[in-house]
Amino acid sequence: MPAALRFTGEDKDMTLDELAAFVDAAKKAGVPRDNVIRAELSTSGKIKQVEIALAEDDD
Repeated sequence: MPAALRFTGEDKDMTLDELAAFVDAAKKAGVPRDNVIRAELSTSGKIKQVEIALAEDDD
Protein backbone atom coordinates (compact mmCIF):
# COMPACT_ATOMS: atom_id res chain seq x y z
CA MET A 1 0.00 0.00 0.00
CA PRO A 2 1.31 3.49 -0.80
CA ALA A 3 2.03 6.04 1.89
CA ALA A 4 -1.08 7.18 3.70
CA LEU A 5 -2.38 10.04 5.82
CA ARG A 6 -3.92 8.78 9.07
CA PHE A 7 -5.74 10.71 11.79
CA THR A 8 -7.06 9.35 15.10
CA GLY A 9 -9.46 10.96 17.56
CA GLU A 10 -7.66 12.46 20.55
CA ASP A 11 -10.31 11.09 22.94
CA LYS A 12 -10.81 7.76 21.10
CA ASP A 13 -13.68 9.02 18.90
CA MET A 14 -13.12 11.78 16.34
CA THR A 15 -14.79 15.16 16.57
CA LEU A 16 -16.00 17.23 13.63
CA ASP A 17 -12.98 19.53 14.06
CA GLU A 18 -10.61 16.54 13.90
CA LEU A 19 -12.34 15.23 10.78
CA ALA A 20 -12.14 18.70 9.19
CA ALA A 21 -8.40 18.85 9.99
CA PHE A 22 -7.99 15.47 8.25
CA VAL A 23 -9.76 16.74 5.11
CA ASP A 24 -7.68 19.95 5.12
CA ALA A 25 -4.43 17.97 5.49
CA ALA A 26 -5.42 15.62 2.67
CA LYS A 27 -6.17 18.56 0.36
CA LYS A 28 -2.87 20.26 1.22
CA ALA A 29 -0.99 16.98 0.58
CA GLY A 30 -2.50 16.81 -2.91
CA VAL A 31 -4.38 13.57 -2.35
CA PRO A 32 -6.41 12.70 -5.48
CA ARG A 33 -10.01 13.74 -4.81
CA ASP A 34 -11.38 10.38 -5.95
CA ASN A 35 -9.36 8.36 -3.41
CA VAL A 36 -11.52 6.45 -0.95
CA ILE A 37 -11.34 7.27 2.77
CA ARG A 38 -11.04 4.25 5.05
CA ALA A 39 -12.48 4.55 8.57
CA GLU A 40 -12.26 2.44 11.68
CA LEU A 41 -15.39 2.61 13.82
CA SER A 42 -15.88 2.03 17.53
CA THR A 43 -18.40 -0.53 18.75
CA SER A 44 -20.87 2.35 19.16
CA GLY A 45 -20.46 3.27 15.46
CA LYS A 46 -18.38 6.43 16.03
CA ILE A 47 -15.30 7.18 13.93
CA LYS A 48 -12.06 6.27 15.73
CA GLN A 49 -9.58 6.62 12.86
CA VAL A 50 -9.53 7.69 9.21
CA GLU A 51 -6.91 7.01 6.55
CA ILE A 52 -6.40 7.89 2.90
CA ALA A 53 -3.65 6.95 0.44
CA LEU A 54 -1.47 9.91 -0.57
CA ALA A 55 -1.12 8.71 -4.16
CA GLU A 56 -3.63 7.11 -6.51
CA ASP A 57 -5.39 4.30 -4.62
CA ASP A 58 -5.58 1.05 -6.62
CA ASP A 59 -7.53 -0.94 -3.97
